[in-house]
Amino acid sequence: MSFRTHLESVVNQVDGALACSVMGFDGIAVETHQRDEAGDLELTGAWVEYANLLGQLRQAAETLKTGAVQEVSVNSERVLTLMRLVSPEYFLVLALRADGNYGKGRYVLRVTAPKILAEL
Repeated sequence: MSFRTHLESVVNQVDGALACSVMGFDGIAVETHQRDEAGDLELTGAWVEYANLLGQLRQAAETLKTGAVQEVSVNSERVLTLMRLVSPEYFLVLALRADGNYGKGRYVLRVTAPKILAEL
């Protein structure tokens, strides 16, 4: 399967999903699948900033010896953003409408991450 196939599957399985991407910690998207309804949102720019934030959280967790960061969410007024680490270099990011199915999004990212890792 290709990255796009996995990303489309994530978006199609989660109610309220707007877009999903495989991203590097450098902020560059490897592949993205986005619904048309997400067109008015600047998700790519937000995800670049969140990649930086996720990198800082990983460093903080390492410094504090709390264990590796596995998942982070940023919940804003219009968009819920879930990020799940795939490897030390890559993570999955999922954007949901504010009323989207957060729990299902977490679950689907958790089961999809190993599939993406196998493709890297």
